[in-house]
Amino acid sequence: MIFQKITDIIFILVGSLLYGFGINYFIVANHLAEGGFTGIALILHYKFGWPVGTVIFIGNIPLIFVGWRLWGWEFISKTILGVVATSFFISLTVNFQLPVEDLLLAALYGGVLTGAGLGLVLRYGGTTGGADIIGRLFHHYLGVRMGKFYLMFDFLVLSSVALFFGLKITLYSLVTIFVFSKVTDFVLEGIDAANQALIISDHSTEIANAIDRELGRGFTYLKGKGGYLGQEKEIILCVVGKWQIFRLKKLIKSIDPKAFVIVSDVYEALGEGFKSE
Repeated sequence: MIFQKITDIIFILVGSLLYGFGINYFIVANHLAEGGFTGIALILHYKFGWPVGTVIFIGNIPLIFVGWRLWGWEFISKTILGVVATSFFISLTVNFQLPVEDLLLAALYGGVLTGAGLGLVLRYGGTTGGADIIGRLFHHYLGVRMGKFYLMFDFLVLSSVALFFGLKITLYSLVTIFVFSKVTDFVLEGIDAANQALIISDHSTEIANAIDRELGRGFTYLKGKGGYLGQEKEIILCVVGKWQIFRLKKLIKSIDPKAFVIVSDVYEALGEGFKSE
């Protein structure tokens, strides 16, 4: 467990470094934008000269506090490291910039580096706060689905970019966001909408409660029978987003290292927490 935690921290830090370097080296250097909370920080930087890393860090402080009050320390502890690390590395690499004549190259490589960085942060249990916490608040209080919230949030950010900096920068920024999302998915090792897990364990109740508490996902108990001893078994069926499957496997292992887990791709998931149609 200690070794795994150290590994997680190292890769979250590496991912944060890649993300921060990509923001400065390609995005800021060429006056491009991103979506999400970073997009807001970039707009404030271009308009008023405010440091991107500082804006991200300060902007996340009230969100972290609210998240702690609503969801507890376990959720926020995984967010604080990502927020602090990305803010720090964005500030640390602020002088590493590469202005280029071809903005398409900057958009492509900026999307690759930031996507790879965020993918590592998410894969090893961290988050970068910001829009993720705001989206959870909208879901908690207004019932707005996370996917719908992200779409609206990015639309507002890019609309602001178009208003302040023109259509050309907005179009190149869209390329960055597209590449960013694809590379993030690639690092997370999945292009499908979700993953399905069948979990067979003597600690099924503990695992099910942890899935509900830590991942906020539903689950279903299936009745099964052992083929060798004929014992009755409770099998947990759980569908999670592809970005959560690594957290699910670690969660199961921490409760029952001997649990038998089958993970399969789900082409499409409809219902609570996923698409409605």
